Amino acid sequence: MKIVFIIILAIAATVMLLFFALGMVSWSGEPPGLVDGVLAKCPDKPNCVCSEYGEDRAHYIDPLPFPPGGQADALPILKSVIEEMGGTVLAARDDYLAATFSSAIFRFVDDLEVRVDGARQQIHIRSASRVGYGDGGVNKRRVERLSELYTARFSAR
Repeated sequence: MKIVFIIILAIAATVMLLFFALGMVSWSGEPPGLVDGVLAKCPDKPNCVCSEYGEDRAHYIDPLPFPPGGQADALPILKSVIEEMGGTVLAARDDYLAATFSSAIFRFVDDLEVRVDGARQQIHIRSASRVGYGDGGVNKRRVERLSELYTARFSAR
């Protein structure tokens, strides 16, 4: 019985070390940025969502609504909401914003990117984990919460 406990403890310690190592690896990455003027496609893993590619039903989420004040209001509102949610904004310009979020325990880093499409009056969003395969729906829930807060913020004006 004692041997079984030691083996289980050793396996648990190894798994914990692996997760900490993966968390550290995720710190060295960066958001993919725009690819030919649009957000990058999601890889073939369930840890990413993106509104840019409607044909990719496995990763698709709806784009965010355009604020009544137009493009000039979109990114300042999003930046404020992202920071309120605990994200760190890395880059912001007129039509693009990149931010990161980290998990509480292992410090896994996820990238969140926003592209304002003034021509279509849509705000495209992509949220993806830097490492690993699954995310337990964290990125999708993050985008849903961002959408709720963002819409409430410009609706209250």
